[in-house]
Amino acid sequence: MENHIKWHNGFVNREDRNRLNNHKSGLVWLTGLPSSGKSTIAHTVEKRLFDKRIRIYVLDGDNIRHGLNSNLGFSRDDRYENLRRIVELSKLMVDAGLIVLASFVSPYREDRRYVKERFHNDNFLEIYVKCSIEECEKRDPKGNYKKAKAGIIKNYTGVSAPYEEPENPDLIIDTEELDLEKSVQKVLKLLQDKNFIFLNDS
Repeated sequence: MENHIKWHNGFVNREDRNRLNNHKSGLVWLTGLPSSGKSTIAHTVEKRLFDKRIRIYVLDGDNIRHGLNSNLGFSRDDRYENLRRIVELSKLMVDAGLIVLASFVSPYREDRRYVKERFHNDNFLEIYVKCSIEECEKRDPKGNYKKAKAGIIKNYTGVSAPYEEPENPDLIIDTEELDLEKSVQKVLKLLQDKNFIFLNDS
């Protein structure tokens, strides 16, 4: 970076925004195979917490590639750049006082470690949405596994590109064993246990 470019601090900081919102901001990273259930869980959690007046937003892999990262493919280098941009966007959103639910396959441990390091373990949670490749193929709402096996889609995780399971995630959700409601409840409990949010029964 050019040495004449400096970070400018304003008169309102993240702590001020957290006090206004009455909850902490942070990044919740959901990783797992395509069709494992990441986005469905993330969007359902978002709606539950939005209804509780919590400032929250989902960053979804497909949606990001429609705009911010529309110029990137699925090569190893492009996957890294995809995550690098997402991390920097997430840092701005967390500074703005939001809870960010990031739903991305993010198949490489090295890349996920980079994400965590950029947050310096500051209000960062990793959730592994676990599901067997066989079950993901059965669900496959977009037909991408079939296209990947036919060679139409290149570098597809689980078919022609690897997925490296997280080693020490904050939470594992096995979507073959748990239905959507139980999966959502596990995420909400994690957020409460880590003092991101404070929910009552009202």
